Amino acid sequence: MPWTNSRLAALVAPFALLACTSSAAASVIDVAKTPWCGCCAVWVERMKAAGFTMEVRNVEDLNPIADAAGVPRNLRGCHTAMIEGYVIEGHVPAEDIKRLLAERPDAVGLSVPGMPMGSPGMEQGARVDRYQVVLIMRDGRHRVWSSHGPSAS
Repeated sequence: MPWTNSRLAALVAPFALLACTSSAAASVIDVAKTPWCGCCAVWVERMKAAGFTMEVRNVEDLNPIADAAGVPRNLRGCHTAMIEGYVIEGHVPAEDIKRLLAERPDAVGLSVPGMPMGSPGMEQGARVDRYQVVLIMRDGRHRVWSSHGPSAS
């Protein structure tokens, strides 16, 4: 039976899917958080559920880690993480991290400043704040990467 494009595609498709799945599973997020922060632990669980492998370090002071990662003080959250050379600061949603890794911008990484209600790890009751994920540029500037939560009035 001759090899047609459709037969070849059917044969190769499962291997292509496996390669994509293996690539996502290989993404390890190294998280530095304080030992007493419960919302950070919940964020870690949200990232695990999204398919990331998590390595967690409890530290007393996050400032030296965020400083070394290039996170400006006004863009800090309650934990600092690294993945594939990018910093992830605060309660950044998994879909934004996946987009960052797919697009690979020349940037420091992503941040959700503060601790907005309704962001991953900060789900408490029905309250959901509108918040932005910002892309931290290498020159210290930043721009909006995505917006989440209810529409602004």
